[in-house]
Amino acid sequence: MLNDFRFDSDRPMTGLEIELNLIDPEAQPAMRNAEVLADLADPSFQTELGQFNLEINVAPRVIEGDGLDVYEREVLASLVHADERARKSDAQLVLIGILPTLRPEHTVLANLSNNPRYQLLNEQIINARGEDIALDIRGQERLEAESDSIAAESACTSVQFHLQVAPEDFAMHWNASQAIAGIQVAVGANSPYLFGKRLWAETRIALFEQATDTRPEELKAQGVRPRVWFGERWITSIFDLFEENVRYFPPLLPITDDEDPVAVIEAGGVPNLGELRLHNGTIYRWNRPVYDIMNGRPHLRVENRVLPAGPTVVDQVANAAFYFGLVGELVQQDRPIWTQMTFSAAEENFHTAAREGLDARLWWPDRGEVQVAELVLDELLPLASAGLDRFGVRPATRDRLLGVIEGRCRTGRNGAAWQTETVNDLQSRHHLDRPAALRAMLQRYSVGLHANEPVHTWPI
Repeated sequence: MLNDFRFDSDRPMTGLEIELNLIDPEAQPAMRNAEVLADLADPSFQTELGQFNLEINVAPRVIEGDGLDVYEREVLASLVHADERARKSDAQLVLIGILPTLRPEHTVLANLSNNPRYQLLNEQIINARGEDIALDIRGQERLEAESDSIAAESACTSVQFHLQVAPEDFAMHWNASQAIAGIQVAVGANSPYLFGKRLWAETRIALFEQATDTRPEELKAQGVRPRVWFGERWITSIFDLFEENVRYFPPLLPITDDEDPVAVIEAGGVPNLGELRLHNGTIYRWNRPVYDIMNGRPHLRVENRVLPAGPTVVDQVANAAFYFGLVGELVQQDRPIWTQMTFSAAEENFHTAAREGLDARLWWPDRGEVQVAELVLDELLPLASAGLDRFGVRPATRDRLLGVIEGRCRTGRNGAAWQTETVNDLQSRHHLDRPAALRAMLQRYSVGLHANEPVHTWPI
């Protein structure tokens, strides 16, 4: 197909998926997604792994002109509508990487959403491991826990950006996305707490890597690849990634399709490739290759999965503008970024950024180790601005959204920083214990979310 098919790439579309949490009036997780979805009756909203999770799939669009503004308006309208429905079930929506009030007793098998796929996925991962899942996350504090299910993964709520690309351009866009993954996480971190402990700036990265690991300890020691995977090399084709999928990862979901894709191609049709897509969906690359069909035409896209949800819709759309613009410009450079840095440096940047957020020092070509906010302000925001110009984004939209990224870098305050500063203030000045401080912080966070003002402008 890569050699012979015409894939749709005439006007590259973008897309957003946003995972949400439900909380009750006491700011605790609300296990009510089934009743909220039934009341919503909106096909753009779907279940996620935990009963306190939802996901919204935003209609794809081009971002030229005011496309990013339209994204913001559409997501805001959808969330306001969904929040009204949730309140009928004594719940409300929150956009956040990890609910800070979540406790181990919330992430148990009984609280998985009522979807046979989740139950089957849990069985297959636990069976593959042959032992309980151990969590050991060492950050500002240390968390050690064990689970007999994948339910801890439901704590992770993310936003995913989709960028449609031509087959011949896919490798460049994937490589560029990998190279900037650490930058994205440092600027957008929003998950500093898990089970009451202050851990990484973006704890979601460590939690997701550990909570879905199918490898027992002996296989880890033998170098078997994890299913949550940064990867191990720059690529030359999307084929490299699907080939790795087959070589390294046994299928988890034993489901097959009746389609004979070769026969479909020979008959002049477009094959669904159901097994390839299902298998790919159980390999959790931080930048995932996607094959899909829309209006009868196949297309390829990069699914950028590194960022947490929240803090606000405008923060998320600003993150999207920064990602689309920066990748769009990096793939045009005469000497591509991925030819100037090792793959292992990109991976190390990613985990350093997840641990330290905007305080991180990352490695960058011609700069060596550099403070991430300084790098973004000096070099990357101008590149992102030029990239958005290539997409035809309206200048006022470009400047407003990239101004949000600039504001975070100048104040040193992203979602993770605001959360930890607020909790520190509540504990030291108001003498609240940690659980009460986390609850009060989340209630303040919810007010900021609904005002839709960028997080770097929120008061402490």
